[in-house]
Amino acid sequence: MVRAMLLATLASAAAVFALPAAAQSTDPNFARNLAAACANCHGTNGVSQQGMPNLAGRQRTDLMQQMQDFKAGKRPATIMHQLAKGYTDEQIDALAAYFSAQKAR
Repeated sequence: MVRAMLLATLASAAAVFALPAAAQSTDPNFARNLAAACANCHGTNGVSQQGMPNLAGRQRTDLMQQMQDFKAGKRPATIMHQLAKGYTDEQIDALAAYFSAQKAR
């Protein structure tokens, strides 16, 4: 009886912790919402206006690699290495897909 209750509790906890991940994959605006945080430096939809690199239209694999390098501390940066550490691999993939699909200007 105790074992069954313990298993039921663990299953419930696992379901609760899986909800944010499931919500991320089903939200059609998930990547766009993440990308909004990048707009301060990289411009709306990744089109930079002043001095910062454009993200729009770049290769997805390149964007993913650069973010992973920032996250791992392999690429020097002023702030990006700190920001990248806050993203999961799934979020980095979503951001890279979003920016690669945007029109470069």
